[in-house]
Amino acid sequence: MTLQETKSRETTGYLPLIRSNPDFRYLWFGQIISLLGDWFNLIASATLINRLSESGLAISGLFVIRMLAPFLISPLAGVLADRFDRRRLLISADLLRAGVVLCFLIVRTSNQVWLLYTLTAVQLAISGIFFPTRTAILPDIVVERDLGSANAISSATWSIMLALGSALGGLAAGSWGVYPAFIIDASTFLLSAFFIAHICYEKPSGNQRPSSDHRSSLDQYVDGLRYLTRHPRVFVLTLHKAAFSLLISGPFQVVQVAIAEKVFVIGDNGGIGLGILFAAAGIGTGFGPIVARSFTQDRDRPLSISLAIAYPLSAIGSLIMAPMASFWIVLLGTMLRAVGGGINWVFSNQLLFQTVPDDMRGRVFASEFAFFSLASALGSLAGGWGVDRPQIGIEGTLLWMAVLILVPGVLWSVWLIRRDYNRAR
Repeated sequence: MTLQETKSRETTGYLPLIRSNPDFRYLWFGQIISLLGDWFNLIASATLINRLSESGLAISGLFVIRMLAPFLISPLAGVLADRFDRRRLLISADLLRAGVVLCFLIVRTSNQVWLLYTLTAVQLAISGIFFPTRTAILPDIVVERDLGSANAISSATWSIMLALGSALGGLAAGSWGVYPAFIIDASTFLLSAFFIAHICYEKPSGNQRPSSDHRSSLDQYVDGLRYLTRHPRVFVLTLHKAAFSLLISGPFQVVQVAIAEKVFVIGDNGGIGLGILFAAAGIGTGFGPIVARSFTQDRDRPLSISLAIAYPLSAIGSLIMAPMASFWIVLLGTMLRAVGGGINWVFSNQLLFQTVPDDMRGRVFASEFAFFSLASALGSLAGGWGVDRPQIGIEGTLLWMAVLILVPGVLWSVWLIRRDYNRAR
C-alpha cells in the first residue's frame, strides 16, 4: 500500500471532524440539544406516571408505548427515509414533536393518564421516523473513512446527554416538578430543527423519487425485507440491539425506576435518584465504545468479537446490582451493564454502515429500529411484571436478566466460529 493510499484510509479524528465538517457539526448540535430535552421528558413522564398511578405495570406501560409506537411506524419510516429529502424529514419531525410535547402540560390527574399515554405514542411515532432518518443521513454528509469517528461521536453524545440530561432532568423533576421539563423538551426540538436547517444537503441520486402511489411504498418496504432475507449477515446484525433490549435494556428501564422509588429514594418520588441511575448508564455507554474502538479501529473481525464480549459484560453488571448492597454498587453495576450496551449499539451500527448500500440504508435501519422497539416494549413489559411479583421482585428480575442475556452472546459467538470455519475451508 502506498503512502497516499494509507493517508486516504486514515480517519480524520473526533475533534478535527467536528471542526472541518460543518454539516456534521450542525447535525451534532441538533442531536445535543434534542437529546437533552428527551431525557428531561422521559424522567418527567415516568415520575408523573408513578405519582398518578403508583404501579410498576403502569410505568412499564409507559415504556411499552414508547417502544411500540416506533415499531408500528417503522414500515413507513424506512420508505420515507429512502424516498424523500432526509434533511427536510428531520426538520418536519422536530417541529411536530415540539407541538406534541407541549400538550403534556394538560395531564394533571389520574383520569388523564390515558392522555399521557396517547401523547407519548404520537411523539415516539414521530421519533420512529426521525431516528432511522438521522442514522441514514450520516453517510450522506460524512466521507466513508470518517464514518467510524462520526458514529462514535454520535453514540458518545447520546451517552453524555443521557448522563447530563437525565441528571438535570431528575434534579428538575425532583426539585421543581415535572411540568418545566416538558416545556424544556419542546424548546429543544425547535432548536434542533434550527441547526438541522443549516445543513447543506442534496438527496443522493440513488434514492427513489417521491410518488403518490401507495402500492409503490409498500413494494419498497417489502424490497427492504427481501434484502434482509438475501443477506443473512445484515439480518443478524440488525438483531443485536433487539436482543439487548429484550433481555436486559428494556427490563432495566422499569427496574431502575423501581430501585429509585422503592429502594434508594433520593428526591421527590425518587426523581433525583432516577436521574443519577440514568447518568451512570450514560457514562458507561459513552466511554465503553470509545475505549473499545481504540482497539478495533473499525475493522470487521475486531468489531464482531467485541460484540460477543459485550453480552457477558452486561451480564456481570446485572449480577453486581442484584443484591442491592448499596446505591454505589448499583451504580457500578449499571455502568458496567451500559458498557456492554454501548458497544453493542455502536459496533452493530458501524458494521451496518460498512455493509449496507445507500439506497437500502433507510429501510434497513428502520427495520433494525423496529426490531429494537418491539423488543424494548416486550422487555419493559416483562420487567414490570417481574418487579410486581413478590416471588421475583427487583433482585430476581436482575438475576434473570444476567442469565438470559448470555444466550444471544453465545449464539453470536457460534455464528462467528462457523463463519471463520467456512472461510478456512
